[in-house]
Amino acid sequence: MTRRNQLYYILLTAGICLLASCAKMGQPDGGWYDETPPRILGASPADKATEVTDHKMYIYFNEFIKLSDASQKVVVSPPQMEAPDIKDAGKRIIIDLKDSLKANTTYTIDFSDAISDNNEGNPLGNYTYSFSTGTEIDTMEVSGYVYEAENLEPIKGIMVGLYDNLADSVFRKEPFQRVSRTDSRGRFVIKGIKPGNYRVYALMDADGNYFFNQKSEKIAFSRDIIVPSCKPDIRQDTIWRDSLHIDNILRVPYTHFFPDDIVLRAFTEEQTDRFLLKSERKEANRFTLTFSHGDADLPVIRGLDFDAENAFVVESSEKNDSITYWLRDTLLVNQDTLQMEVQYHATDSAGLLYMKTDTLSLLSKEPYAKRLKQKEKEYADWKKKQEKAEKRGDPFQKEMPVPPLGIGMNFAGDIDPDKNPVLTFDTPLEVADTSKIHLYSKHDTLWYRSPFLVREKVNVPRTYEVIGEWRPDIEYSLEIDSAAFVDIYGSVSNTAKKGFKVKSNDAYGTIFMTLDGMRGKNVVAQLVSSTDVVMKEVRTQTGNAEFFYVNPNTYYLRIFVDENNNGKWDTGNYDEGRQAEAVYYYPSKIECKEKWDITETWSPLQGSSTALKPGELVKQKGEKAKTIKSRNLERAKKLGIELLKENMPY
Repeated sequence: MTRRNQLYYILLTAGICLLASCAKMGQPDGGWYDETPPRILGASPADKATEVTDHKMYIYFNEFIKLSDASQKVVVSPPQMEAPDIKDAGKRIIIDLKDSLKANTTYTIDFSDAISDNNEGNPLGNYTYSFSTGTEIDTMEVSGYVYEAENLEPIKGIMVGLYDNLADSVFRKEPFQRVSRTDSRGRFVIKGIKPGNYRVYALMDADGNYFFNQKSEKIAFSRDIIVPSCKPDIRQDTIWRDSLHIDNILRVPYTHFFPDDIVLRAFTEEQTDRFLLKSERKEANRFTLTFSHGDADLPVIRGLDFDAENAFVVESSEKNDSITYWLRDTLLVNQDTLQMEVQYHATDSAGLLYMKTDTLSLLSKEPYAKRLKQKEKEYADWKKKQEKAEKRGDPFQKEMPVPPLGIGMNFAGDIDPDKNPVLTFDTPLEVADTSKIHLYSKHDTLWYRSPFLVREKVNVPRTYEVIGEWRPDIEYSLEIDSAAFVDIYGSVSNTAKKGFKVKSNDAYGTIFMTLDGMRGKNVVAQLVSSTDVVMKEVRTQTGNAEFFYVNPNTYYLRIFVDENNNGKWDTGNYDEGRQAEAVYYYPSKIECKEKWDITETWSPLQGSSTALKPGELVKQKGEKAKTIKSRNLERAKKLGIELLKENMPY
């Protein structure tokens, strides 16, 4: 009888005695729970067997077991081109490998934590079954982490593999030799490796061929040579008495495999193949062409049932990959279907650009008849309302007014000194008369004209920025005369007015960060919120990041090295051997308060090799390891029994 069973027998006897001593009868509660994980009795072929030729394997257990989420958790290495059949069957697991077995090769089937008993869900723990088709079995391991290059989030479920062929081309031509998959922490362990030199890659495999052949596949690569090794080592295992108290700390010998700190930063290459993704006309007065990649030249449009000459106001995205065409003529707006030829640069099978012509038929989602009927209803409702007003002797209108052009003035009543108010419009403008815009500032009790200028925001359609000499603690009034703006359909703006105040300097903090090792490099430094949203951004080459007018809050700092000095983060490219631009996170949060100047020094290149991002910012949280539920302890407490330390099960 095991020590655990002896304890349960003692507790059970004591419980029965307690129950027998009671004056009233009670219902039995079902007895003690099974807290013993399943035990492996054997396997066929045996675990770590050599010269194996059979495709079918069996692993036997002492009780009924279940295999959870096998398709995601169980990894077979070398990778199998035809998916193996791995399933539970009562007290055994059946493995059926469909691919031909490779000669002189070690095979590993890593079950992770997928195995547990059928009744109580007690986990077996991480388990790997292995065998060899040769006379020796390889036992080396390497491990590490895979992160998103752009934001250092751990990546769950990405494939990580090794090649002993060190040529760059192998990743594009041959399947991985050894393979693993990352867990919820982004961690991977590749097992069953023979001594030698390797290169390591990561791949979010879209087509199941275990090598990189699609630009849409997320990848990571390292030019470092991996040389597996090992040494005897000691680790400490903590035995807990309960959730708060440690019972014992054991020193357990084990084999420590190296390297165990590989870090891969994964990215998806920029899509440079150009093709038309979609064309749509969600609103009658405009349509949009969306391409997989931008081009310096805009498409050429020839109308088949309309004259396309000067028919559009064109708005394009920053990369020219999304282009919106506003129809100037209301007759075209009312035309339900637009037939056109579109000529644009597309990529052929060799990756070269050529001029392609598509014929498009763009249908308005809301037909003209339906829109006309809606306008007639609106007019009827308005006319009925005016007739009632006339009969009552109330003021009424003889002509239905044309809706004015709306001006978006959605800036806050309190603005920061380094921010500018913006004006937004729903439709493109034909006229923008800035002489009808006025800015006043209040000094003491009097209002004075204040200098300013208005300009369109670059790459932000239909948005105008009001730039002034914003002075702290001063009230301003932005006033717009009627007819200052007219859109392409003749809608005219009404008068508009909005007051706002520039906050006092005392309402802000300032953050100065010295970036050791970054002087002379193009660095973009970003203050981000607790949800990793950029709140402020500065560019620097001096190794000093200075943030002024910082609103009191909790922030984190992120930087990236802007290799091409374009002010934005850029992904990598495998064929060019170019990694994505390096991203670093300051390891601590920054508490900014009013009137505080915070000065810190940080060496981004000397941070932890694996803890790359503050835990509070990590969205992909690591899953809790499966543990045995200590429900017998709770049951014993209910029976009124105090468990002594020397009788604690473990």
